[in-house]
Amino acid sequence: MTSLDDFARLSGKLYVDGDWIASSATTQFDVVDPATEEVLGRIADATDAEVDQAIDLANKARKTWWRQDSRARAVTLHDIAATIRRDKALYAEALTREEGKPFKEAVDEVSWCATAIDYYAELARHETGRVAGTTVPGQFHFAVKEPLGTVVIILPFNYPLVLLCWEAAAALAAGNAVIVKPHEQTSLTTLKFMELFRTLPPGLMQVVTGGPRVGQRLIASGGTHAVAYTGSVAVGQHVARTCADSFKPCLIEASGNDPMIIMPSAPLEMAARGAAFAAYLNCGQVCTSAERFYVHDEIHDAFVERLAAEAKKLRIGNGLDQVDMGPLATRRQRERFEGLMANARQQGAKVMAGGGRPAGLNRGWFVEPTVLTDVTPEMEILNEEPFGPVAPICRVKSFDEALTLANRSRYGLGANLYTLNMDEAFRAVSEIESGILWINAPLLDNDALPFGGRKLSGTGRQLGPEGLNQFQNTKFVMIDPQASNQDFWWFPYAKEEAFKRP
Repeated sequence: MTSLDDFARLSGKLYVDGDWIASSATTQFDVVDPATEEVLGRIADATDAEVDQAIDLANKARKTWWRQDSRARAVTLHDIAATIRRDKALYAEALTREEGKPFKEAVDEVSWCATAIDYYAELARHETGRVAGTTVPGQFHFAVKEPLGTVVIILPFNYPLVLLCWEAAAALAAGNAVIVKPHEQTSLTTLKFMELFRTLPPGLMQVVTGGPRVGQRLIASGGTHAVAYTGSVAVGQHVARTCADSFKPCLIEASGNDPMIIMPSAPLEMAARGAAFAAYLNCGQVCTSAERFYVHDEIHDAFVERLAAEAKKLRIGNGLDQVDMGPLATRRQRERFEGLMANARQQGAKVMAGGGRPAGLNRGWFVEPTVLTDVTPEMEILNEEPFGPVAPICRVKSFDEALTLANRSRYGLGANLYTLNMDEAFRAVSEIESGILWINAPLLDNDALPFGGRKLSGTGRQLGPEGLNQFQNTKFVMIDPQASNQDFWWFPYAKEEAFKRP
């Protein structure tokens, strides 16, 4: 069975109670291949009753899951990770067809799913609480970690599987149930991905498809207990406001506009290659893409020449072919990106590479990897998230100026620096306002270390112990085995402890 057969089979389905069921929704959305503009299938805009049913089933299933011992939960999760590794090409093909990224990038994404699941399967066995020294002889004081309940995960289109696993692996390992609302563009791949989770108790991991109404119902429900959202700032703020009504914990990764600083000590060939990867990976549709380049005046022209050469080398086309960059994921994304490019040129930016649509690709949402120079700090292209393959370059005269401009953004997700000057490197560690900092190694992640941002980039952390803690409640427990009296502070208060009147 091919991915196209799977898409036909899964069209109009939800994944509920351990199986794929046909939705009764009368509204459906087309899913369009971004490389060919062909309709791959349709997804249901799940009904309110179907959403509520999934919530009820999740709250029953999580109790069964939590009653298992932590080792048994870990074994189940490790088995899922092993199957992901074995069958990663199947899910990568589906992902490339729906989202557009090159097959190699899709295989990488599916592989990262397995490492995240393995990591949290083991971490949850250790992060179960702690014992503290008592304040009263003979008592036992400790804290235990408990699941929050049913976790809602609302996903974007750009990394639908790995973000699902970063959050779902942590939530499941902590003992929670999970309900996923995938992006409309990548729902069919997400439904297919649920094949891997059928060994879990029915109802523990579910997928309900649809538009904003479905997500809002999940978030606002009294039957859900935490939310993980990745997407735009405006929607992230709405999610946070909804969660605030009931103090529901929320993890929000809202947007990025990451700077990359290039200093004179950097090896220019390596810096240009790193910059091209950071700007053009997944056609620039990465929340941590390098989107603002601050290049020291001494090496500006040489760096621009090298980066433009790297951009021109990239092979563009259908992600199932031998290419380095696929299309943008939707027509809407391309229209928005091209509008930003037109505005940048109108404001005075100069195109050194790309800037248009690739020749010969008349179908699909393709654009060229672009290098812009003569960019000034006030231009829109430096102050909004392009979410497309562009490297806008601004000259700076000093490291201090570069730091000031890097920190001027409303966002604070990631930041990049190329330098071999250790004074600059360590100043960046302490002075750049971001949740992530890459020095000479752009865009790598580490399952064991936290991923997240500051300012309008969101709140909370994925990955690392912090990612597990997002989906846990900490309960303080105090036990007196003898049920002894507490006269050192119980009633009646001793006469000698009363205020002494003069």
